[in-house]
Amino acid sequence: MKKQIFIAMLSLIAVGTHQVQAQHSDHVGTSVNINLADIISIDEGSVASGGAVDFNYVNTTDYNSSKSVTVPNSLVINSSKNFDVKIKSEGANFVSGANLIPVDVLQVKAISGGSLMGTMNEVTLSTNDQVLVSNASLGSNQILNIAYSISAEKASKVLLGKPKGTYTQTITYTATAL
Repeated sequence: MKKQIFIAMLSLIAVGTHQVQAQHSDHVGTSVNINLADIISIDEGSVASGGAVDFNYVNTTDYNSSKSVTVPNSLVINSSKNFDVKIKSEGANFVSGANLIPVDVLQVKAISGGSLMGTMNEVTLSTNDQVLVSNASLGSNQILNIAYSISAEKASKVLLGKPKGTYTQTITYTATAL
C-alpha cells in the first residue's frame, strides 16, 4: 500500500511538474523600422503650376496707375526641413514676337494669408534666383500667396509706347531645403 501511495505521489509530482513546464512560454521580438527621407516638393495642384497672371492695359488710366494681381494658393509646399522659396524668370524679357519688355518691370511679393510661415520678401524679377521667402517652417500642404505688381512709373515709362500684343515670360519657383 505504501508502495502504491508512493507511486501515486510520484505520478502527481510528475504531472504537476509537466504542467508547470507546459505553462512556461517562449517569446520572440521583432524590430520595427521607420525609415525617413528628407522631402521637399511644390504640389502640382499649386495655382502657379501652369497658371497665368494677366495684366491688362487698355486705356490711359491703366498706363498711369499701379496694377497688382494677388494669386491665392500660388504655391502649396511640403517639406521635412525648413526651406527657402526662390524665384527667377527664364529669360531677360517678356516677349511678343520680336518685341521685348524687360522683366524688371515686375515686382513679386510673398504675402501673408496662407499657412506658410517664414520671412516674406518682395523682389524685382530677374534671371537670377532671388529669395522670395526665407527660412520657411517645415510642414505639409503649406500655402503661399503671391502678389505681382507693376508700378505706375514702370507702366508709363516702360510699357507705354510698346507695340500691342501679349508679352509672355515664364517664372520659375524653387523650394530649397536649408
